[in-house]
Parts: sequence; structure tokens; C-alpha cells
Amino acid sequence: MTDFLLASRSPRRVALLRAQAYRFETVPADLQEVAAPDQSPVDFARCIALAKAQAVQDQTRTRMPVLGADTDVSIDGRILGKPADLNQARQMLGALANREHLVVSAVAVIHGAVKRICHTETKVRLAPISLSEIDAYWASGEPADKAGAYAIQGRAARWVISIDGSYSGVVGLPLFETCRLLSEFNVFSREST
Repeated sequence: MTDFLLASRSPRRVALLRAQAYRFETVPADLQEVAAPDQSPVDFARCIALAKAQAVQDQTRTRMPVLGADTDVSIDGRILGKPADLNQARQMLGALANREHLVVSAVAVIHGAVKRICHTETKVRLAPISLSEIDAYWASGEPADKAGAYAIQGRAARWVISIDGSYSGVVGLPLFETCRLLSEFNVFSREST
């Protein structure tokens, strides 16, 4: 039995929701994720999360709730996105190293005409990272599809000095906020029913 659709292809989001014992199906939303000039990281994440949920609802014409999510890494108001190659990974991790940056994770649920959205803002501070460490990290394959070129739950955890906010939000889905949002649509995990 399925209670909602997840508008995502992220294995991290799937794993986080499965760990909470939700019943769902994934239907990826293929969108161009490009920020408008001067769009804030918060506005961008909220816009993309909502657009993903809306795209899947329109595509499937489902009568179930649809959950969309977006997680973005930014520094000095600049959204970093995912690295296309080693050079971009070097630039991103070089900018994040030895500094604090912001991770915004937005979640939207749409059910028919009803739309709800929330987000978290998490501050993460990384240690200094050498160029050789970045190159070795890139060679591992882990940062290639990650916002900001790192996975906090993976090998990059060794560089995390501090985190102020939602750990699961940095991974890709703020669970506390997501569970509360789903409950507004009478969607609960198997463990809480």
C-alpha cells in the first residue's frame, strides 16, 4: 500500500523515509534547477521543492499527496549546485573549507489544490581541506551528485567541525519537518499508526 508519492530520485531521501517506515513510491521530477538572478537560497529551495511536487502531481494525476524536496548549499548567498567535474569540485570545496556555510532544505507537499511548504536552514562549518584531499575525495565518486560537492553522511564527515540545525536536512530531507508536514495530510509512518 502506498500513502504518497516522492518526487525525487535521491537515494538519500528514499533511505531517510524508509527508515521512518513510510509507505511511498518514487516518481522523479525532471526539472531544470536554475536559480533566477538575485534569488535567495531559501526562495530557490522552496520554489524547486514545490515545482517538483507539482510536476509529479501533474504528470501522474494522482489522488495521493506528493512530496517534493530540494537541498542547496550556499556560501555568501551564492548557491553552489552540484559539481560537473573535478575543477568545479575543487572550487566548491575550496570555498567551503575552513568556513561556515548554509544548507537550505525545503519540503513541499501537494494534495489536489492544497499546498504546504516548509524549510530548514542549517549552518555547517568545515575544516581546512587540502587540494590533494579534494582530488582523492573526487576520485571516490561520492561528491559528483551532491550539492556543494560533499556528502555529510559520507567521507566528508571527517571535515565537519560543527553543525547548527537539521542533520537530516543537510543529508537531503529534514525529517522532523517532513513528518509534521505529512501528518497535516493524514500520512503517518507504519510505526506511528
